[in-house]
Amino acid sequence: MSKLVLMRHGESTANYDHTFTGWSDVSLTAKGKADAHEAGRKLNKTGIQFSDAHTSYLKRAIVSENIVLDEINQLWIPQHKTWRLNERHYGALRGKNKEQVKQEVGEQQFMRWRRSFAAVPPRLQEVDPKRRYQTAGIQEPPAESLKMAYQRLIPYWQDEIVPKLIDGKNQLVVAHGSSLRALIKYIENITDTGIDGVEVHNATPIIYTFNHELQVVNKELIK
Repeated sequence: MSKLVLMRHGESTANYDHTFTGWSDVSLTAKGKADAHEAGRKLNKTGIQFSDAHTSYLKRAIVSENIVLDEINQLWIPQHKTWRLNERHYGALRGKNKEQVKQEVGEQQFMRWRRSFAAVPPRLQEVDPKRRYQTAGIQEPPAESLKMAYQRLIPYWQDEIVPKLIDGKNQLVVAHGSSLRALIKYIENITDTGIDGVEVHNATPIIYTFNHELQVVNKELIK
């Protein structure tokens, strides 16, 4: 038996402002930090001992993970950062107010961009190179659908997380709403249309328990 805990970062400034974020590197709000501390305290009560922690290249997830690890007294474990766990790239929508975008394009198109598996938001005309991605040998995309995020995330899951779970080592992943939706889709074998209705709330740990064949035998949300 092994356990996987997935958690979306605490409230970010973009969450508070109701703006599209994607790969923009925004901070946590004071509430976001407090919620991450509370999530860590609740997770500490489970007694789960992790072998590794995984997060994205974006500070709202990195800081959330550090807060949780501090609360559970496991800051010493290996922490792995990867662009593959980044939020879905919202392209030219990033920085725009969600309600304003909905009024401009209509609710149907708005929801397709936000929730559907295959819809790609408007692409950026130019992407400024950033050192963090150049170091990783990749170029920031102009936009991504959830399907595209799924495709770049699953190799990391298969190569870096699955072998550890099979070896009985508990894993912590602190990432983002869409990247976690993509991972949940894979873990739970959710259909392309079924994933539309899946929501991942800020700072709410999800605990999966796997058997030796890496089949899910239990799922629990810590609220």
